[in-house]
Amino acid sequence: MIDAALMQKHLRSFGMNGWLLYDFRGSNTLARRILKIDPNKHSSRRWFYFVPRDGEPVKIVHKIEAGALDHLPGEKKIYLEWGELADRISETVSGHGNIAMEYSPNNAIPYISMVDAGTIELVRAAGVNVVSSGDLVQLFEAVWTDAMWEMHCEADKVTQAGFDLGFGMMRDAVAGGGETTEVTVQNAIVAHFTKHGMVTDHAPIVAVGPHAGNPHYAPSPETDTKIRKGDFVLIDQWAKKDHPDGVFSDLTKVAWVGSEAPAKHREVFAVVAGARDAAIALVRERFAAGEPVRGFEVDRAASGVIRDAGYGEWIAHRTGHSIGRETHGNGANIDDLETHDERLILPSTCFSIEPGIYMEEFGIRSEVNVFVDAGGEVHVTGGLQTEILTLL
Repeated sequence: MIDAALMQKHLRSFGMNGWLLYDFRGSNTLARRILKIDPNKHSSRRWFYFVPRDGEPVKIVHKIEAGALDHLPGEKKIYLEWGELADRISETVSGHGNIAMEYSPNNAIPYISMVDAGTIELVRAAGVNVVSSGDLVQLFEAVWTDAMWEMHCEADKVTQAGFDLGFGMMRDAVAGGGETTEVTVQNAIVAHFTKHGMVTDHAPIVAVGPHAGNPHYAPSPETDTKIRKGDFVLIDQWAKKDHPDGVFSDLTKVAWVGSEAPAKHREVFAVVAGARDAAIALVRERFAAGEPVRGFEVDRAASGVIRDAGYGEWIAHRTGHSIGRETHGNGANIDDLETHDERLILPSTCFSIEPGIYMEEFGIRSEVNVFVDAGGEVHVTGGLQTEILTLL
């Protein structure tokens, strides 16, 4: 059963008067997960669950599915006709002021925009102001336990060892006068994950030369490219412990299959690393000072370094994303490019910092993970790459 008292505590901390969770036929996965509704449970009618800042929660359910929310505490209100639904909503939320829903003004954060415009209009007709539940959702979807942090650290060791394996394969093949391929290295890293009890939703990226200029390049038998002396290679890998509460480690490093990378590559890497470090520094500074920091602000810190260095036109994605049980979690993203993410970076949450510069001939990304613990201390996992690795 959910802890309604905890939800009310969070409502008070964010200055909200209530949280109205809504779903129709699985349209709001966040609400269903937060309310611990079985994802396989059949649902064909609209339901609402209202948690007021103070007082008893209210369940609004259709007559034909009156037991849809029976596992939750609170008063039950049943409707049959559409007019009755509007009445039940109005009498439940009227006078409560700011009501949180899975909504984002102007769809600025699409990860939160689970409630359709018509339903928002229906709720607003009750005389309340609908605000985004984005930060509330984080508290139930993005916050890690101590055990999850420990599993992330275990996953970090395995993913970092994956770089040693992958780059080591390249070194050994080329040093012996031979070569290897993207898919060969990719398959070896996947086998490494399996051996160490790790799972992933996609095989790692192993990208040679121009392929590294495509942030989401996916090696396949059709695109498989040889790795030889004098090549630039990017490896991006993500995996987690095979456990219900396992959380991801998501890292990227780059290397030169030779004794010294070209000057252009080194110049671009220095800019990317500077952007990465500027983002981390802002998070550290804000938490050390006890000041709030939002996802878009961290993105600006990183992208500003890249733009000031004259590489702005080669930015292809945001600086980072939330990390949890999914590679891309439901917490604040480090984003003022693809979205304007105003969600707070909260204690006990994790996210990637992965600025990149992507040109036609090559692309460079440096990715680490940042976890802010319950006390506000900022931890960086993945190892800060300070220069392009040289393999010979």
